[in-house]
Order: sequence, then structure tokens, then C-alpha cells
Amino acid sequence: QVQLVESGGGLVQAGGSLRLSCVASGSIFSLPFMAWYRQTPGKQRELVAAVTSGGTTNYADSVKGRCTISRDNAKNTVYLQMSSLKPEDTAVYYCKLWNAQIGTRWGQGTQVTVSS
Repeated sequence: QVQLVESGGGLVQAGGSLRLSCVASGSIFSLPFMAWYRQTPGKQRELVAAVTSGGTTNYADSVKGRCTISRDNAKNTVYLQMSSLKPEDTAVYYCKLWNAQIGTRWGQGTQVTVSS
């Protein structure tokens, strides 16, 4: 059974940086599509950044230039480096994994709080 475990969230002042990590364990088979989403109370979960199995990346307009998604395939890990954080970046951040063999998996989420 595939499990995702996120870490790296926390409280940071505006302008600061955080690096989120998501480690996938279990039988993943082929290299998956991986992404970071975030959600605030009362709102839908939104895509922050994604990286394909081939390394192509995609970012939400709201984080372009401030976030970098990367992956270490040997460690089944995806990272989200966030800088110049703003209070509006406050959310629970979720890791998502997808491939054709196992479908979609979500992590439990990690809280990011940016104080002004």
C-alpha cells in the first residue's frame, strides 16, 4: 500500500522560507506524477505546483517565481521550496501522487502558517 508522508511545515514570518518534503513508500511501480496542493478552510484544494515523471514542472500563478518543485526519484521524494512567503500562503499543504498502476494517493497534509 502506497503512503505519502509530508513534513517541513510550520510557522514562519512573511518573507521567510520553508521547504516541504513528501516521501512516498510502498509499491509505486512506474515513476509517478507528483504535485503539491493547498487548502484553506471553506475553500477548495488548489494546485500549487506539479512535476511529471519526466521532470516537467508547472506552477500556480500565485506562486510562480517564489516556489520550486523538485523530485528525487531514488528516494521517492518530492520537495517544495517556498520563499518570499506571504500571509496568503497560509494553508494546509498536501502532497499528491498519481500513476496508472496505483491511481491517486494523498498525504495527510502539513500546516504552513505565515505571520505578517
